[in-house]
Amino acid sequence: MFKLTAALLIALSVLTSPLARAADLQLRVGTLAPKNSLYHRQLMEVGEAWRAAQGGAAKYMVYPDGSQGGEAEMARRMRIGQLQGALLSVVGLREIEPSITALQNLPLLFRSWEELDYVREKMRPAMEKKFLDKGFVVLGWGDAGWVRFFSKEAAVRPDDYKRMKFFAWGSEQEQQAIMKSLGYTPVPLETADILPSIQTGMINVVPSTPYFALASQIYNTAPHMLEINWAPIVGALVVTTKAWDAMTPEGQASLRTAGEKAGLQMRTQARREVEEAVDAMKKRGLVVHTPTPADMKEWNALAEALYPRIRGTMVPADTFDEVFKHVKAYRAQSGK
Repeated sequence: MFKLTAALLIALSVLTSPLARAADLQLRVGTLAPKNSLYHRQLMEVGEAWRAAQGGAAKYMVYPDGSQGGEAEMARRMRIGQLQGALLSVVGLREIEPSITALQNLPLLFRSWEELDYVREKMRPAMEKKFLDKGFVVLGWGDAGWVRFFSKEAAVRPDDYKRMKFFAWGSEQEQQAIMKSLGYTPVPLETADILPSIQTGMINVVPSTPYFALASQIYNTAPHMLEINWAPIVGALVVTTKAWDAMTPEGQASLRTAGEKAGLQMRTQARREVEEAVDAMKKRGLVVHTPTPADMKEWNALAEALYPRIRGTMVPADTFDEVFKHVKAYRAQSGK
């Protein structure tokens, strides 16, 4: 009887040990990215590498197409343990750490990808520490192209858009308030609502990357694109520290390496696909409008008017100032 009891206790201790729990770990990862897209494929590759290193009965599942809700909802699901990770843009990342908005919510600030990369790398160590303090590990940084305006009617000047209704992220109330104060009409929605809303006329214009406009078929209903690099869509793959701490050291090392590799692949290919997506849509009826120098003067004036309103509201003041400092330094050293 003693031997049987001892054996049961040993078996129970093995089943409840950290190694056993690590072997049975499940990573459920959400994303808005469409199934079989570049981003979805990269997430699947990350999972294969992690499962091989983690071993045991470790499971890895990706939920694409926004099936776990919008980005704010995915951030909430990670906090309560329904998801262990997510590939998010700044819209979702800001729900974890607001200072990340400095990389995406400053219109017409970044003149090139090289400029954005320089600023992000300067801010990266401190930014990742902030996420870690909030309970999240950043595995890799990506982006998804420049935001351009897709509308039902032709528009090239800022005032042309004042008669239209804009898609706006439901969670970004500060942005909606700023838009209204400048005479624009934001309509708060989630990503899944964009296509039916533009088809029914609830909205007339969608700020979107060309890749997303092509993948979601937005351009069929909003066939006019303003060729302006309004802002970059910046994102990151994150997992909760609870899930991270439950992994084996081999699983952690593999996941970090795979995450870094996926981030680089996303950045490299997404930037190339911007023009490829535009070309594909042009062949199917998209009309591209290029602003004149006079038009760009108006757009730059609008951006300059927006910055004081964004500082301290959409972007924390200290991070806002830090980004402008790094941009100034980059231009000084590069001569651009």
